[in-house]
Amino acid sequence: MINKPFIVGITGGSASGKTSFLKGVLNAFTDDQICLISQDNYYRTLEYVPKDSNGVYNFDLPETINHERFAEHLNQLHAGQTVETPEYTFNNPNAIPRTLIYRPTPIIIVEGLFVFHFPDVASQLDLKVYISAKNKVKLNRRITRDQAERGLTVDMIQYQWENHVRPAYREFVKPHKDEADLVIPNNVHYKKGLDVLIAYLKTKIQ
Repeated sequence: MINKPFIVGITGGSASGKTSFLKGVLNAFTDDQICLISQDNYYRTLEYVPKDSNGVYNFDLPETINHERFAEHLNQLHAGQTVETPEYTFNNPNAIPRTLIYRPTPIIIVEGLFVFHFPDVASQLDLKVYISAKNKVKLNRRITRDQAERGLTVDMIQYQWENHVRPAYREFVKPHKDEADLVIPNNVHYKKGLDVLIAYLKTKIQ
């Protein structure tokens, strides 16, 4: 057990494969060795989410995230404190959020679109990992995912991609790629990159 948690930030464009990659990392460790804290549970309430020129909510902007609270919780974990926060329920007023409990394990994974963009979050990262994939690959994955999981039509998915997802990626995510300590291509698979990261993280808990 190390005195201070080793904090790893993982980012990449939408549908670059972050979720699957993260599962691979988490499965290599026990619950008392690793903790995942996701940007997705720090969305602001709907009144703070901007709308585009057509009146459609745009969740792919940094201002939709309460990064001050996100950074504060990360700082508390780094100091060895346990953190509790309500689960994000996609602004569903009928959903009862679970209480998420984050414990200061030796390795803490911080993931999300903007974890390199927010200085108060990025400054706390000991290692930065960027998952990279071509736009065509990401769009195809997003179409498959959002049709199956969110019931969206192809037209709706393509609208979000062209008007929200892709512009946000260009402005707030891609510019930080050069800051990454490890860039893992995922146009086909990420296994070698995953193995490298896991092997390195295991050295941090020995």
